[in-house]
Amino acid sequence: MPRNANKYYWFCQIGGWAFLALVIIVLSATSFEQQITNKFILNTLIVALSGMFSTHLFREVIRYSNWLPLPVEKALPKFIIGILLTCITGSLVRIFLGDILQLVSSSSMKNGDFMGRLVAMTAEYGIMIIPWTLIYYVYHYVETGRKQQLDTLKLEALVKELELKTIKAHINPHFIFNALNSIRALIDENPIRARTAVTELSNILRSSMQAEKLETVTFEKELNIVKDYLALEYIRFEDRLQVEYEIDEDTLDQPIPPMMLQTLVENAIKHGISRQVGGGKVRIVSDFKDNFHELVILNTGRLNTSREMDGFGLASTKNRLQILFGQKANFDIREVNGNTVQARVLIPVDLHK
Repeated sequence: MPRNANKYYWFCQIGGWAFLALVIIVLSATSFEQQITNKFILNTLIVALSGMFSTHLFREVIRYSNWLPLPVEKALPKFIIGILLTCITGSLVRIFLGDILQLVSSSSMKNGDFMGRLVAMTAEYGIMIIPWTLIYYVYHYVETGRKQQLDTLKLEALVKELELKTIKAHINPHFIFNALNSIRALIDENPIRARTAVTELSNILRSSMQAEKLETVTFEKELNIVKDYLALEYIRFEDRLQVEYEIDEDTLDQPIPPMMLQTLVENAIKHGISRQVGGGKVRIVSDFKDNFHELVILNTGRLNTSREMDGFGLASTKNRLQILFGQKANFDIREVNGNTVQARVLIPVDLHK
């Protein structure tokens, strides 16, 4: 048991029985007109000490026998027997101390009188120990539930963190070698464009490294990386690649998962444009729809569900969205208008922001 919890237990144990002794004295003096003598105070103190001793023993039995995690129907019979034995223990200690300190007359030592005192005191302690047991059990029941809930939340947070790390670990640019080959071809032909291309590639790689540390980035930052990516791909495809943007400027500060847009655009190039003899068009749309930030990536091509839908990048996109933004976030990819593939992302907008 943690040290603070043990201190709290003793504070409650000593404070509770001391308060009970004080209540007995005050009620006896006011309601029952009992004469408060040193003998009466000492006897009341023995009641409290005996109760504290017996309940502490009961607590040790509960902890050692591990009764608290048991279902109520299994724990109840054990607690009933435990309460009875605790009451008898407290009564025996009280009788023993009372006789040692001569708080009762010598005639009370007779066996018949002893049994009567034991039964009477056991009943008295039952009135005190039953509430003690209920308080102890309910406290630990609530505390255990709270700890389990906290552990569950910590576990869920850890699982989400591991999922995000696993997903991010698989999200890396697949076009690096193509980009390097394109840059090498440009070095002699167009040195200025080659230097710009190196900067664009550097920006993408830097963003990919930072994605390991960031949960979200602004859409504007991600869009700039995508523009660098498309500029590099244009070197390879030239006029076969057409790019259009339809961006609502109010969406630029909206949070999105890092590298998500880049992954979707890369997928559009790899599975769409690169397979078209005459090339095609990539169109990026960002707008608000109802209470969502809607991102749409359209590319010329046909949807190959057996390969594209099973790809890790696409499969992970929906998982990332729901981990970061909840179950309302969504992602789908489908074929529209016969020769166009649409990847659509919906992210809930924080209206209280």
